[in-house]
Amino acid sequence: MFIRITTAAILLSTAAHAEDVTLRYLASHGGLSAHELAEELGYFEDTGITLENVGYATGGPESLMALAGGSVEIGSAATSAVLNSIIGGNDFVAAYPTQGINDEVQSIFYVLEDSPIQGIEDLPGKTVAVNTLGAHLDYTVREALHQKGLDQNAANLITVPGPQLDQVLRSGQVDVAAFGYWQTTFEGAAREGGGIRAIFDDTDVLGEIAGGFTVLRRDWVEAHPEAARIWVEQSARALDYARENPDETREVMARALEERGENPKVAAFFAGYGVREGGRAIPRDIDFWIEVLEREGRATPGQLSSDDVLLSDTTVAAK
Repeated sequence: MFIRITTAAILLSTAAHAEDVTLRYLASHGGLSAHELAEELGYFEDTGITLENVGYATGGPESLMALAGGSVEIGSAATSAVLNSIIGGNDFVAAYPTQGINDEVQSIFYVLEDSPIQGIEDLPGKTVAVNTLGAHLDYTVREALHQKGLDQNAANLITVPGPQLDQVLRSGQVDVAAFGYWQTTFEGAAREGGGIRAIFDDTDVLGEIAGGFTVLRRDWVEAHPEAARIWVEQSARALDYARENPDETREVMARALEERGENPKVAAFFAGYGVREGGRAIPRDIDFWIEVLEREGRATPGQLSSDDVLLSDTTVAAK
């Protein structure tokens, strides 16, 4: 069986309370996920759903490992990382896009103003700082090099936490600093400091596409279908709120960041989530990366399809 939650279902839903469940998750520095924003806005009150932050993730792969191991109920990662995890045997479902990549929200690759690096063709042999390996920024660099006819492994990628990206670039420890689409707060603060320039962004490489997905275990969805439905619909509601109320969202984010001991000032640079109305995904969000993984030999042709991971106009699916 599968659970199909469309935008219409979200709007027409009358169920307000599921069984009492606690959903544990790992947060990301410098921002809020949609379910965190939903909690801040009070959307889970009287639903039976409790969210529990159990720490921070350095990147999507760490989040997925925690999900696979049962340490959390909610994972979040770039689409490529999610698919790799499913190929590896984890029975995950993509609940909704965490963020979208478009002209307003995107990952941007920066160099110092006086750097000789002008574009993707100059990346071979250079050191690029990314938040983690095996996820969105890693695959974006590889795909960018491939599209230029270059060895996709020609750049030297090292991992640097988001709060330190600006520092390692300005100190000359790396040639390029990649600020992910989920790190617009850090990107904005770095850009305000001047002395850096962008050489490309991921929309140049990928076009408009979902950046990543919030992920659940299929067995959890099957065991708690009503809680899953409510959690998804309220998270999607928060995504819509952020698009319609950007200034208020930044205020909420600043308060939440301060409460957990982070710098609230970076919230002023939050560019939004960039997702479609209702948190919808489309097949290309998945299919693009399936084709990449097949080309690289990480997936066999036909091993995965967007229907395996995501249904058209759905925000969560479980078979």
